[in-house]
Amino acid sequence: MVKYGLLSQRNEPVPLKSISVEVRVQDHVATVSSTLQYVNEEERPLEALFVFPLPADAAVCHFSAKIGEQEIVAEVQERETARDRYDDAVSSGQQAFLLEESEESPDVFRLSVGCLSPGQNAAVTIIYVTELAVQADHSLRFCLPAVLNPRYTPAGSAAGIVSEISSGCGSVPYTLTLSVHVSSPKPISKLESNCTLILVFLHSDHTQATVNLSPGHMFDKEFELFVYYQDTHQPSAIVEAGVTTAPSGSLMRDPVVMISLYPEFPEEVMSSLATQGEFIFVIDRSGSMDNMMHRGKGAQTRMESAKDTLLLLLKSLPMGCYFNIYGFGSRFESFYPQSVEYNQDTMDQALKRVKEMRADLCGTEILQPLKHIYSRPCYRDHPRELFIFTDGEVCNTKEVLDLVKRHAHSHRCFSFGIGEGASTALITGMAREGSGHAQFITGTDRMQPKVMQSLRFALQPAVVNISVDWTLPDGITVDTLSPHFSVLFQGQRSLIYAHLKGESSGGSEGTVTVKYSLKDQPVTNQLHFCLKPTEETGLAVHRLAARTLIRALEQEERSGDRVVFGIRSNIMDKMKSRIVELSVQAGVSSVHTAFIAVNKDSRQTVKGPLLQRRVPTQGSHWQISQGFSFQTGPSVLTQGFALGGSPGKINNIDSSFSISHALILSVYKFVILYLTKYLSFFVLIFTDHLSLSVLSLSLILFT
Repeated sequence: MVKYGLLSQRNEPVPLKSISVEVRVQDHVATVSSTLQYVNEEERPLEALFVFPLPADAAVCHFSAKIGEQEIVAEVQERETARDRYDDAVSSGQQAFLLEESEESPDVFRLSVGCLSPGQNAAVTIIYVTELAVQADHSLRFCLPAVLNPRYTPAGSAAGIVSEISSGCGSVPYTLTLSVHVSSPKPISKLESNCTLILVFLHSDHTQATVNLSPGHMFDKEFELFVYYQDTHQPSAIVEAGVTTAPSGSLMRDPVVMISLYPEFPEEVMSSLATQGEFIFVIDRSGSMDNMMHRGKGAQTRMESAKDTLLLLLKSLPMGCYFNIYGFGSRFESFYPQSVEYNQDTMDQALKRVKEMRADLCGTEILQPLKHIYSRPCYRDHPRELFIFTDGEVCNTKEVLDLVKRHAHSHRCFSFGIGEGASTALITGMAREGSGHAQFITGTDRMQPKVMQSLRFALQPAVVNISVDWTLPDGITVDTLSPHFSVLFQGQRSLIYAHLKGESSGGSEGTVTVKYSLKDQPVTNQLHFCLKPTEETGLAVHRLAARTLIRALEQEERSGDRVVFGIRSNIMDKMKSRIVELSVQAGVSSVHTAFIAVNKDSRQTVKGPLLQRRVPTQGSHWQISQGFSFQTGPSVLTQGFALGGSPGKINNIDSSFSISHALILSVYKFVILYLTKYLSFFVLIFTDHLSLSVLSLSLILFT
């Protein structure tokens, strides 16, 4: 048979043909709408799977599919319920679309497009909102991820969606068109990018501009846009009205305020930065660090970039501090058994050894070196500052973040993502949980200011006793949604989201006051704001606020999750229910929910297994498989026989594996699973002396 259309490296058709992106930047918030055009050019119905990156802090708030003239808007549902609906629809010949967030890393999503008929087109639209990060040169950075690097899975770790990312490289067979509309009350000074742009200012005051990519751009590298405003660092507040149809008293019904603060510290404090500290540098030496930073000319390896970054930091440390350097991969090693004093001799020795470092330690196991560092005692009067350099290719992201958070009292963490595709969830998450700051190094042109900014922040005295107080008119109360501040840096934006309840009895202005101590000196920063809702913001602020609260609840759930005798605590179940309720109500993705859309008007007879096609991302092999999927577990009787069922189940079974064998195995696993769980529960109730280990072992063996 002659192949036609776009083909993979294995000479199989790729159903994703193009991606069209529209971005609206309003001040420092971006709303991104991506439309993915799928075409089935094969002779049988197929299921297309696309694992792709999104910013870790993005709030995915819309998912829809258009087949012909019919548009189907997805609903947010509990994750397993959504998967069941997808399986049932696909197995019965209906078109279905499933979008779900990775349980291991919130910057990875999987899109499943099920049961596309031969010759059929489907346009899938995903919308998310995100805040733009402030850079060292005061610009705001928007990044459209294109590169999804494989994630290393340490032994004993669950992989899930991230395990579907495989190593390799090659250009992707689909194109990207992108347009950006920038608007702000403040004039736009300039716009810069790593790609060739067509820029048009819409007004003489330069408060609005449009940017378009040059035609024919291949989606083979990250798109970065840097927006420069006049007077960027100005405190501001946006009050957004709620939705009148939402339930009374809910987050989506009432106004929400987003406060942007830029702390200003007293000059006498900032003029005397610390000259003491213990600086521990942890550098990724896994094999992936030998990959190139990007696909452009003159690119260096990630290892060389990390070494250049580290060398610059080493030369800039204050004399008399302490330091040490760790390298990690499948194992880790350090320059010294414990941190040594920084002087001319130790600096020269360290510089020489850094230049000799190689990416020769295989895998990316970051947990063990971190545990070792945290087990070492700190030096008195030398606050510990941890600098981590990695391409972020790990699958146990949340486990790493939880470890950093547990030790946040003993250090600050400054993270550097090296190269395109570095996990935003890992890099920003480590800095957030470790009360530090994150940087992304994608080239040499912006490296030095980023490095020096992080060092300045590390030398800045720690801010303690942070409090946030609200002054509002009678009749209005406030619930702060953002987690409690653990860090503030000079001139670096800090965001506060809050839920405003009630009605004012007359006043139209509110005040937020942030108080803290800096080197035993009390400092107060205050912002007055109007309570009247801002026009034309849509629901972006509500969705970002919901995302902030959901992430906080997810972290709390992980840190407090305890399973006793195989039974999950009621508190954790209630917390999960709260996350699902908030996610569904706000229409924002979470780890416990997924977007599901089913075209109930479509139905076709499916004979034999669906073709399954994996859409490649830059940096991935193109995994093409033809198989049939089944799942064991609580819903095995309803979804165990779905052809081409939802991913995350046992996929890619050889086509010679008969349906009858699969049926027998599914029923067998179902019976064993439920007999074991009910037996364990019976033993728990009626036996007081059975050990936890025996019961846990029985669950492990049979599930």
